[in-house]
Amino acid sequence: MTDSITATELEALLKDKDKMTLLDVRRKADYLASPRKISSALWQDPENTGAWAKQLHKDRLTVVYCVRGGSVSRSVADQLHQEGLKAVFLEGGLQAWTENGGAVE
Repeated sequence: MTDSITATELEALLKDKDKMTLLDVRRKADYLASPRKISSALWQDPENTGAWAKQLHKDRLTVVYCVRGGSVSRSVADQLHQEGLKAVFLEGGLQAWTENGGAVE
């Protein structure tokens, strides 16, 4: 099972962005319907994880999130683990982030 972090833990990690990579992995339709994202996050299509995962830094923690922290982000984090990356998903996803007062752009 892939590890997860809370919105509070992510907020602390974002204070030192150089040590982590933050990825928005919502399905393309979800992202296009509501393109607001956590500041500094890059959107990556979860359908093509194998293609873009090779470009990530293996020495950094990768945090992924989807709409509600469900199967999409968990699946992507699992795939990243298989690629040898340190990856976690955000519990509750973007929804939990905003409900906890997290800023979006």
